[in-house]
Amino acid sequence: MKAIIQQSVDDSIRIKKEFFTRNRDQIESCAELLSSAFKSKKKLLLFGNGGSAADCQHIAAEFINRFQMERRPLPALALTTDTSIITSIGNDYSYDDIFLKQIQALGNTGDIALGISTSGNSPNVIKAVMEAKDIGLSIIGFSGNKGQLKELSDFPFCVDSDITARIQEVHILLAHILCDLTERMVFNG
Repeated sequence: MKAIIQQSVDDSIRIKKEFFTRNRDQIESCAELLSSAFKSKKKLLLFGNGGSAADCQHIAAEFINRFQMERRPLPALALTTDTSIITSIGNDYSYDDIFLKQIQALGNTGDIALGISTSGNSPNVIKAVMEAKDIGLSIIGFSGNKGQLKELSDFPFCVDSDITARIQEVHILLAHILCDLTERMVFNG
């Protein structure tokens, strides 16, 4: 058991180091995009499935409540939380449309869509991202090392791993860093 614990820790640290070394400049540019959008009264719409859905809620809470500093809320909305909307769309249309229809209803030019898919190919995430692009939203994509999300994203953040847990660990650290940088840019600069 101790060897398994140590291997998980070692793998997580290695993958994080590689990812953040490779993506440092893009992370800063993404935070600048978020900062500019929030300063312009635009919003962040987040969506994903399973653990990624939970990450969307976590990230939205950091922007709306606060991350490190006391400040006014920033507009972020997880499209993963309203069970009446999700189940009615899933029932009346398709599960593949649960985020698409919310993007159609809530997305406006200049807003930002953050799609999360560890496979990079979740059909409901891909459909929503394609619609968001058509409407004029900027796209941030959190994924693993494969899939369509990379190609569709203005800011693709692809973790070089096939292990879902390791990918999600990088995603949440990336989200925390983006929250931290964005909050500093909006309220200190």
